[in-house]
Amino acid sequence: MTSGLLLYARSRRIAPTTGVLLASAALLGVVAAADGTAEPRLTVLALAAAVAAAAPGLGGQDAALDRTAAIRWAPLRAAHVLLIAAAVTLVLLAAQTAAREPVTAGFLLRDAAGLTGLAALGAVLFGAAYAWTPVVGWPAATLFVPPDPTGPVGWLLAPPGAGPAAWTAAVLLATGVIGYAAAGPRR
Repeated sequence: MTSGLLLYARSRRIAPTTGVLLASAALLGVVAAADGTAEPRLTVLALAAAVAAAAPGLGGQDAALDRTAAIRWAPLRAAHVLLIAAAVTLVLLAAQTAAREPVTAGFLLRDAAGLTGLAALGAVLFGAAYAWTPVVGWPAATLFVPPDPTGPVGWLLAPPGAGPAAWTAAVLLATGVIGYAAAGPRR
């Protein structure tokens, strides 16, 4: 079974994704250590970069070949999406602890979960090659045209205890996981 997981990891571009995740974490850590505070906007950018790098891995090299495999794809797809959210959260949480005032784990978890759900939805709607577009688009709109952070559109920059932001991220993650597990990436 190990060789099967290794082949799955290679087909989903885990090595380059890990490189981008570590680079964004290192950059976030350097900025947090130099400034003393972890800026939420920089944290959102690091999260978006890491999840966007993982998004193309939501599809394999050959969609037709994946569909002919004699395995149950739904649990594997759901686990893949949840592992992306967990890995991004844990690595970026560790990276920004050098700051005197780090961003809370709840903020990181909420934003990583919502962005990962967006990536999964992007894979279902646009295909794995373009699954990164909603992950880049939503933060760009949020960062450059700041909406009300207490509403569902501005959930990325909302304070950690904001209910609408948590619900928005949870709905995005649940919809993304369920849609991606059931349908897989668009061809």
